[in-house]
This record gives sequence, C-alpha cells and structure tokens, in this order.
Amino acid sequence: MDEDFTPEQGQEHAVPARPVEDVYGVPYGVPSGSRATSSVMAPMPPHRRKHWTTAAVIVAGLVGGLVGAFATTLAVTWALGAGPFEPEPLASSAVAVDSDGDVSPVVDIANRVVPSVVAITIHELVRTPAGTGYREIGSGSGVVYREDGYIITNQHVIAGADRVTVGIGVEDVEAEVVGSDPSTDLAVLRVERTGLPVPEFGDSSGLRVGQIVVAVGSPFGLDKTITAGIVSALSRSTLTIGANDVTAYTNLIQTDAAINPGNSGGALADEDGRVIGINTLIESPSGAVGAPQSAGIGFAIPADFAIEAARQLIDAGCVVHPYLGVTTVTLDPSTIASFELPVEAGALVQRVAPESPADLAGMERNDIVVAIDDEPVEGFADVFTAVRSRDVGEVVEVDVVRGDETVTLDVELGAEVCE
Repeated sequence: MDEDFTPEQGQEHAVPARPVEDVYGVPYGVPSGSRATSSVMAPMPPHRRKHWTTAAVIVAGLVGGLVGAFATTLAVTWALGAGPFEPEPLASSAVAVDSDGDVSPVVDIANRVVPSVVAITIHELVRTPAGTGYREIGSGSGVVYREDGYIITNQHVIAGADRVTVGIGVEDVEAEVVGSDPSTDLAVLRVERTGLPVPEFGDSSGLRVGQIVVAVGSPFGLDKTITAGIVSALSRSTLTIGANDVTAYTNLIQTDAAINPGNSGGALADEDGRVIGINTLIESPSGAVGAPQSAGIGFAIPADFAIEAARQLIDAGCVVHPYLGVTTVTLDPSTIASFELPVEAGALVQRVAPESPADLAGMERNDIVVAIDDEPVEGFADVFTAVRSRDVGEVVEVDVVRGDETVTLDVELGAEVCE
C-alpha cells in the first residue's frame, strides 16, 4: 500500500478512523479538487432484508385480500366480455419498439447480458437455544467471469458474510470466496457449476461520453433488473475509508442509468452488449451511513481493470498494486500559516520507506508533494489515487517543495507485496 497509515508518534492526522475531513481536507468521497458539497460517493450496501412485525403481516394480509378480490372481479368481468378492459398491444411500448417498428437496442443488450448476471445473497450465522442456522441479511449482484464457476463482484457485497449463495437458474448455490481486495473493492466467488454463460467483455478505454449503457443487477433484491442511460463522464476517482482499509476508486465510469443498493457487483454494458464496467458506487445526498439515497448518478469500475484484478485473485489470492513508499498527511491551511510554509496546499511526507521507489528517487522526510505528473496535489488523497491509477513500473514525475526549492523527482513505481 502506498500509505502504511501508521502515524508517526504525535501525528494523529494520519489515523484513518477520524472524520475524513480531518484526514484529507476534502469531504468524504469528493474527488480531489472538487468543491465541498453535502453529497457523498458511497459504496452501495447490500440490499438488506426487511423484517415484518406481526401487526404489519396482518394488515398486509387484509390489504392483499381486498386487492386480490378486486383483481379477481376485474378478471372475471373482462373474461365475460362485460367491460371495456382491453390489453394494450406490445407495440405501444416506447422502450421496446421505436416508431419504425424496430426493436430498441436496449432489448438486444438485455438479451445478451442478463443471463450472465447473477443474484448474490449474503447470510449471517444465527445461534439460538434451539440451535444454529443461517439468516439472509442482504443481497447484491455478480457477473460471470469464467464458465467453470468464477464470478466477479464487489468486495463490499460479501464483506462480513458468514455464508454466500448465488442464484443459478432456479437454484441457490453455495459459493466460495476465492479472494477479495478491499483496496479496489473487488472480489471473486466460485460455485460448483460448469457451462455458465460468460458475457463478452469490452475495452473500457474506448468508451465515449454520451453513448448508451445498460445496468443489470438485483436492486433491492429484484434480480434480472435492467436500467438504461448513458455514459455521463469518464475518469472519475475517489477514496473511501473504513476502519481498517482504504479503497481507491480510479478511472470510474459515471452513468445516469439507475443504480441502487443491490446493484453492486452487477454489469454495466455498452450498446453492443459487452460488459464494460462493474457497478459499484452512487452519489448520495443522504450520506454513506445506513441506506444511501440515489441521486441518479452512479459509478462503475472499468471492466478491463476488474478482469485483471479477478485474474490475480484467482491465480495468487491477492492483487498487486503500484506503490510509492511514503507516508503523507494533508497540510491544512492553519498548519501552512503557522509554519509559514511556501505552499498553498500539499501532502507532507512523514516517512520514506528504506529502499522504496520514493527513497531510490531521492524523496526525503518533510518534503511537501505538490504535484504528480503536473496534476496538483492538495493532500494525502491525491497522492494515493494518483499512484493507484498507474501501473507497476510506470515512471511518474513528482514535484516536491524542499525548503525554498521545488524539486522534480522521477519515481519508478514499485510492486506492493501481495499477501
């Protein structure tokens, strides 16, 4: 990992458990350089099952009975020809058929992708005086990666689950967690099945803003749900931080196709029916805690990145990440003013790991990182995302302020130890 998150003695700014504003100097989840807003880019929690009270069940039964009786009366009336109820012809659907009678491309995309997207259910172990068992507590989505049972999903979908099952046809099949990577929010499951329908994966680098995309998944537990939209923007990046892990989301695909809790781990497909992303985040005005409310802005991890991560998880059980080898903290305005530092913003280097790429390039403790490859650095988050968005072995230009001088260092990014 680029930052080891072990604070130097007396440097509590590096403690990740503190409010993110204290650590980064930018609102939680807002990309570096963005203005502070009340919204949050939030990983979607798995859809949680509702538990009904006895009173609610009784009321629901009464309402259901009334509705059922009314529906039955309508059906009988229609069958006897005594009413004006005429079914609408399918051709009247503006979504399925256009004015020339041609099938909408969304229909074709759905036909190609839906068979390869599965519903994932997570369970917790419950102990009672009568014994132990499992209870369903949430759901998410996954995309078939290999026909021999391997499935890609988000790490946050299966995090903390005592048992995971996958819907294959009409069966709920036990799934093994092959590997997961909290740093990229990706995971791979495996079920004991062969002949699974593998989708065609597309090249995310060829995407264009404005092109049609379709999201497929299980929002709120409603499997095989599709929503349509466009690519709204490309190359979005952000960080989220948990009690033990930091997740770097880089080069995200932004879309206005509806994405909700339960869609996580599902597919984002292009107009040719190729999977070009794994749905992961939403912009939420209600915050990341509890049940985020969708603001109509969703984000997907590029498919080519997800595929490479899945390959490494299957082969090695972990994902190799590029790393710089420094511990940094965000310089807040009060610190800059108090010490009369010659910068307006930046990331202070607290520690340089011996023999790390940063050390070999000449970076020193108390350097202030102000830019990476000419992109301004306003704090720790920018250093982390800049490194994670690049490849192992790639050379980056790091501008640091050292005393009254600005020094440019060429750093060849190393490979983080894969455990």
